[in-house]
Amino acid sequence: MRTIGIIGSGQVGGALARLAVASGHRVVVSNSRGPETLADLVAELGPGARAATPEEAARACDLAFVAVPVRAYPDLPAAALRDRTVVDAINYDPARHGHVPGLVGTTSELVQAHLAGSRVVKACNNIFFGSLLALARPSGAPDRSALPVAGDDAGARAEVIAFLDAIGYDAVDAGPLAEGWRWQPGTPAHLVHAGATVREAVPAGVERVRAALAAATR
Repeated sequence: MRTIGIIGSGQVGGALARLAVASGHRVVVSNSRGPETLADLVAELGPGARAATPEEAARACDLAFVAVPVRAYPDLPAAALRDRTVVDAINYDPARHGHVPGLVGTTSELVQAHLAGSRVVKACNNIFFGSLLALARPSGAPDRSALPVAGDDAGARAEVIAFLDAIGYDAVDAGPLAEGWRWQPGTPAHLVHAGATVREAVPAGVERVRAALAAATR
């Protein structure tokens, strides 16, 4: 059993917390508004969950997930996240979010520069939160979906791939962090699992995800 820290417990963060608890992990959920605003989520998650501040969640966790608005990345507690693997589930759509100061490569590279003492891995940003819950399947299921993973540290990528397997997903190892652009908004892989509704969410296995990543153009 591991402790998963969730920084940004909105729709995606909440879905990840639910899947983590269901797979036997402890979770510490947090947001920018304070632990008291997460009382309903913690009550739903049960005794394996508690609410905290982002810094407390970072210090308590073995593995952290960050699902905050892209402009909030400078507020991530860098010191508290030092020496931890941090999964960046942030999306950046210039049409919606405008220009992000300092962004030259991918948003994950920007997050990694801020979290210089952490091992940042890009994952879980190309699937709707409802689909994330609906498409989780046991290992070996014929309709199991895959999520792409990128990071500069091979051990950190393996750590995240193992967690994804535990919560119901295969993974496609896309290599270094700079490759995370291949499933940002506007690319074929960004909505590869999506249907018109959660009920219509489309399972997408390893080969389909690999093909979608290969089809990406800048």
